[in-house]
Amino acid sequence: MISRNVTIKNSVGLHARPATFFIQKAMAYKSSVWVEKEDRRVNAKSLLGVLSLGIVKDMEITLIADGPDESEALEGLCALISGGFGE
Repeated sequence: MISRNVTIKNSVGLHARPATFFIQKAMAYKSSVWVEKEDRRVNAKSLLGVLSLGIVKDMEITLIADGPDESEALEGLCALISGGFGE
């Protein structure tokens, strides 16, 4: 299991469209992936779970992956976030 802290930089945070891109990317990996904000942890492959965290611009979250491609999962998701979800 590995984890990495990332800061959301896109203007709307992790809502609707960006969250959909994030979840689609997470689902491409075999590993289990979670998003953690403060004391709450949700499945990164669940739209309702991710949206329920209310992640906004400049908020720091922790991505956690566990499985056969955990490193690739974190690299891919961090790249998506740092790229601003293509905005």
